[in-house]
Amino acid sequence: QVQLVESGGELVQAGGSLRLSCAASIRTFSSYSMGWFRQAPGKEREFVAAIRWSGGTTYYQDAVKGRFTISRDNAKNTVYLQMNSLKSEDTAVYYCAASAGRSYSGNYYYTRSSYAYWGQGTQVTVSS
Repeated sequence: QVQLVESGGELVQAGGSLRLSCAASIRTFSSYSMGWFRQAPGKEREFVAAIRWSGGTTYYQDAVKGRFTISRDNAKNTVYLQMNSLKSEDTAVYYCAASAGRSYSGNYYYTRSSYAYWGQGTQVTVSS
């Protein structure tokens, strides 16, 4: 059974940084692509970033490009989201997700239905 557990969310001031972690209990973690999504109050869950199973290709939502970095450590079965220059609009619950699919199309990773497994989320609050 696949489990994803996020951590690292907290209250931070605008301009600050946070690193989110997602620990995955997946036997073949290196064969899964991983994504981060977020959901703000009253809004739909949206794509933030993704990293392919190989780790060589990453994707980002335009609003976070240049500020957020997704990475993975296959030896630790963990994916990270380094968030810098945080803004109040980054306030949301952040979810980790895992996809067993193999695609070379970015659109695949932007789509929630591409991910079969989800964590419970971690709250990030950015105060202005």
